[in-house]
Amino acid sequence: MNNAVSKKKKIFLCVDIVLIAFFIFLDQFTKYLACKYLEGKPAIEIISGVLELRFLRNNGAAFGMLQNQKMFFVLVAVLILFVIAYVLFRMPDDKKFNVMHILLVLLASGAAGNLIDRVQHDYVVDFIYFVLINFPIFNVADIYVTVSTFLFVILFIFITKRMILIFLALIKRR
Repeated sequence: MNNAVSKKKKIFLCVDIVLIAFFIFLDQFTKYLACKYLEGKPAIEIISGVLELRFLRNNGAAFGMLQNQKMFFVLVAVLILFVIAYVLFRMPDDKKFNVMHILLVLLASGAAGNLIDRVQHDYVVDFIYFVLINFPIFNVADIYVTVSTFLFVILFIFITKRMILIFLALIKRR
């Protein structure tokens, strides 16, 4: 029986790795396109007065906070990735945790996507701009992080608070 669970866990982790690689590829590909077609060029209107593509080198965090703190962001991202890897490895193979699995995969993908930019370029490539609300320019990795974090909070507060607490108790016992 342990071998079956072990195989199931390995399959889960392999799927997680493949999904993370896919989401990182998608993020990096969109950033490549932004560099190629937007850098040094005027913004491209997608929906007039609502949405445009505009190149921005972001040396800070979300909304341009903490400018030029590369080492801080690299360390935080690496720490987040280690924590997510640990949680994914320890997470039960129960179907109840599938949504949490997906959200952690998205969060890891976003953290890794922006980490790659910081290490490779010393800045993060942002290019999506909501003109209508003058929202700060962001990228695909930011979408992963924002959506997964928001949904994880909703999941925790309204749906699976008890289940997460049981999972954390299981980790403590091991």
